[in-house]
Amino acid sequence: YQQNPKTYAIVKQLLAEGNAGELQKYFGSRMEFGTAGLRAAMGAGISHMNDLTIIQTTQGFCRYLEKNFSDLKKRGVVIGCDARAHLSSGGSSKRFARLAANTFVSQGVPVYLFSDIIPTPFVPYTVTHLKLCAGIMVTASHNPKQDNGYKVYWENGAQIISPHDKGISQAIEENQEPWPQAWDDKLIDSSPLLHDPYAMVNKEYFKDIQKQCFYRNINKETNLKFVHTSVHGVGHKFVQLAFKAFDLSPPFAVPEQKDPDPDFPTVKYPNPEEGKGVLTLSFALAEKDGARIILANDPDADRLAVAEKQESGEWKVFSGNELGALLGWWIFTCWKNNSRDTRAIKDVYMLSSTVSSKILRAIALKEGFHFEETLTGFKWMGNRAKQLMDQGKAVLFAFEEAIGYMCCPAVLDKDGVSAAVITAEMASFLATRNLSLSQQLKAVYDEYGFHITKASYFICHDPKVIQQLFDNLRNFDGKNTYPKSCGRFKVSGIRDLTTGYDSSQPDQKAILPTSKSSQMITFTFANGGVATMRTSGTEPKIKYYSELCAPPGNSDVEQLKKELDELVNALEKHFFQPEKNKLQRKTE
Repeated sequence: YQQNPKTYAIVKQLLAEGNAGELQKYFGSRMEFGTAGLRAAMGAGISHMNDLTIIQTTQGFCRYLEKNFSDLKKRGVVIGCDARAHLSSGGSSKRFARLAANTFVSQGVPVYLFSDIIPTPFVPYTVTHLKLCAGIMVTASHNPKQDNGYKVYWENGAQIISPHDKGISQAIEENQEPWPQAWDDKLIDSSPLLHDPYAMVNKEYFKDIQKQCFYRNINKETNLKFVHTSVHGVGHKFVQLAFKAFDLSPPFAVPEQKDPDPDFPTVKYPNPEEGKGVLTLSFALAEKDGARIILANDPDADRLAVAEKQESGEWKVFSGNELGALLGWWIFTCWKNNSRDTRAIKDVYMLSSTVSSKILRAIALKEGFHFEETLTGFKWMGNRAKQLMDQGKAVLFAFEEAIGYMCCPAVLDKDGVSAAVITAEMASFLATRNLSLSQQLKAVYDEYGFHITKASYFICHDPKVIQQLFDNLRNFDGKNTYPKSCGRFKVSGIRDLTTGYDSSQPDQKAILPTSKSSQMITFTFANGGVATMRTSGTEPKIKYYSELCAPPGNSDVEQLKKELDELVNALEKHFFQPEKNKLQRKTE
């Protein structure tokens, strides 16, 4: 008896062909459940996202939650999904979300299942708002179209961190045989345990983000025009609603990209981080309608890219660090000038990840609030923000360079919907002062010191080569010695978060948590430069991030850029050695 005829047919075909290699790929090893949950291609076998692996994963997660929450059957969980679908294997986000819901309902656990597609931030929002035990979002965010994912939130409204991933992973191993009726998702439709939070969240979320709306009168009057693209994902309807909540005229939507389409037909990769290629249609629409600013969400609307037309007629696409600088400045300024928050400035915090620009640190130093850095990824910022909020602190803003922004304390994760509308209000306000976003960015750098960043990556499909590359850095001038220089640039400090070594600490131990399973080394240079090399958790990439910070008053930007370019070239040549290691460059 075959539950999914499509995946069954794929496997049957491979067996008929005697294709051992492909079968090994499908069944050789199970997808690994990590802190980001699951992320893999949809298809047959235990190494892919399909009905069976979703059922197994949810059974394990359910058992793990039962062990951790005595009131799970009272509080329940929330499940949401994006619009991804895969014809050849019959997998889709909606199907996976229903199967997951069915698993919980069969064990007497209440499920808040969104009846329609939603932005990822709506899941953590619902966990917090309804005080649930956990949340699941079925999405692969901005990954290629064949992929899907299963992202998990804990009761605190933030993504899970260790040791939960290990605990869930073990529970999945122990609950692999599908429970009775596991496949029969029609059962949930008549269950009193199934609730639909869609209407409630669509009301409450937009009410909550209005606490970040400070210039309603300017928004009503502004003649600034915006273009928005949801890149064939879920964002369109929700960004329109957010503009309405802020009394802004709706943005022009890119017609070819506004409706969800799992094939992402107009883009090579549905990732606005990849820059101008994804924005081609947005530029054309903006030219046609006379819009100066483009707001682009990734397909699950948890990230935001922004572009602005310059006086020269060129379009400038802001990096995640530049938008982080602007939003950090804006949110702090709004708090200072308009906030009804009576807390002292010493109780105000901003966070960013360790590979992101340190511009918030410079603003915090000058203005007197706190800045903290966390490990890479919003799971760390969300969890830290919750800890601080529980201590009565105000966490105004957190960001990471991968165009992720948390502008609103109601969502403890990155949120591209609130970030889009807050950016629009900031731009509208600046326009009344005859300032563009680019001019304001320069003003921020003039006041707090220039922070110039450059990041890229190399693709490498061979884990052995990656391991060797990092081993080489740890044994550069003989055993257990890191590099003392990189070309002409002298190294003044080293922090290795794989091993836990930090040359700047008195006991040479790093303060941030370390992880042996991922590679990450940060080099500080005598010229004020910083560069981090790390492996990616979700892609076959070795990434690097570099930054040159100048004190306020050093305004020779071109010289700083030249210096950073030379540092990056040296980093690639001496530390990556792309020819020797056969690394593939990021192609623009």
